[in-house]
Amino acid sequence: MFASDFSVLLPEIILAVYAMIGLMAAVYTSKDGMAPLLVWTTVIAFVLVAAMIGLSGDGGTQEAFGGMFVDDGFSRFAKVVILLSAAAILALGQDFMARDGLLRFEYPMLITLAAIGMMVMVSAGDLMTLYMGLELQSLSLYVVASMRRDSVRSTEAGLKYFVLGALSSGLLLYGASLTYGFAGTTLFSGIFEAAEGGASLGLVFGLVFMVAGLAFKVSAAPFHMWTPDVYEGSPTPVTAFFATAPKMAAMGLFARLVHDAFGGVVGDWQQIIALLAVFSMFLGAVAAIGQTDIKRLMAYSSISHMGFALMGLAAGDERGVSAMLIYMAIYVTMNIGTFAFILSMQKDGRHVTNISSLNGLASREPLKALALLVLMFSLAGVPPLVGFFGKYAVLLAAVNAGLNWLAILGVIASVIGAFYYVRIVYFMYFGEEREPLDGAMGKLAWAGLIFGAAAMVFGVFNLFGIDDLALTAAATLVN
Repeated sequence: MFASDFSVLLPEIILAVYAMIGLMAAVYTSKDGMAPLLVWTTVIAFVLVAAMIGLSGDGGTQEAFGGMFVDDGFSRFAKVVILLSAAAILALGQDFMARDGLLRFEYPMLITLAAIGMMVMVSAGDLMTLYMGLELQSLSLYVVASMRRDSVRSTEAGLKYFVLGALSSGLLLYGASLTYGFAGTTLFSGIFEAAEGGASLGLVFGLVFMVAGLAFKVSAAPFHMWTPDVYEGSPTPVTAFFATAPKMAAMGLFARLVHDAFGGVVGDWQQIIALLAVFSMFLGAVAAIGQTDIKRLMAYSSISHMGFALMGLAAGDERGVSAMLIYMAIYVTMNIGTFAFILSMQKDGRHVTNISSLNGLASREPLKALALLVLMFSLAGVPPLVGFFGKYAVLLAAVNAGLNWLAILGVIASVIGAFYYVRIVYFMYFGEEREPLDGAMGKLAWAGLIFGAAAMVFGVFNLFGIDDLALTAAATLVN
């Protein structure tokens, strides 16, 4: 019995054992001298485990420990995106962390532990499993957010993230306790049965508190307050990580909770998620307009994009989950390319993030400017780039679910949000050059930037098959 249970958790166990070996190896060697090696072994481990999960794509649905852990097509899709994005960010950020003296052996190990937590999150079949995965991810990220110990902003970022993360965990736990009290079980399958035919008032309150807690994790408005300061204060590779893998994990957990536990009472949560989507789309779009720091701008961009992903989830059906998965996969790819560029922004040997430093970039480095233009237009949802198809998928899911008002508001928010992306392009091509960037871009950063831009162009033909994979994954969750 236990052997079969542990076989379902094999990818998580492999990474957990690797993390423990890595920590022990660092303790008994030169510690930080091991850091570059640990980064690359972690990248390789993530890629190999992602390949192992991807190759088991036809493994059907398996449960472990009495349904507390679920391995299905949905979780496998999310895990592959999480692991590949984490590997990409680790590789892209190594030079930056080494240059700033931040490449300590704890960094890749904490990222590994966070990734394990994310993998548990998207496979949760029980409220206890949900919370354990969420806290393993969060506790690791609290530390990496404040890795720059001599920086007040980095320390502030870690502290804000910790305090507000503790608040969100409290909301989530209170909602989970209410749900347990009224359903009599922590298993999602048991909660589904208890809510079938109409959820009691206590279950609805439990659901609302848990949705509020998860809204913090996906930085959805009005629970977004930690995002801009944490994005700005954290070391840039950490910011890049925050913008990719944890967002996929939190959205996967969100979908898992509302469909596996409350899938029989869609009407009780559909309007809540729809309102979160509206608040996020508009707040992100409007607040980003006045930003002068590109990391803060990307924070508000992230809030807006999470609103669009929540729009797909608000549809409450298989097509909606599929659209959300497509959107998140595209969003993560766009962010990897964009942050590959942001990581290379240097002036006089120091990292800069002021948007005005992009003035005149096209005249000095046309290829770099063109790649960033493609990514900005894709983030804005300009056709025919891939970002447009992500937004089209969630808008179509909302319309098919009868949420026409939500789709209309989404289009309006998208038009408003396009302004700040186009403004960056304007600075690059028509801005008056003042203090140009002078840092050389590394080979890995170039590869990340070109890969991200090329994916946005060539993916228009068939989205690299992601749409079919997402539909298959969604079908295993919504049945």
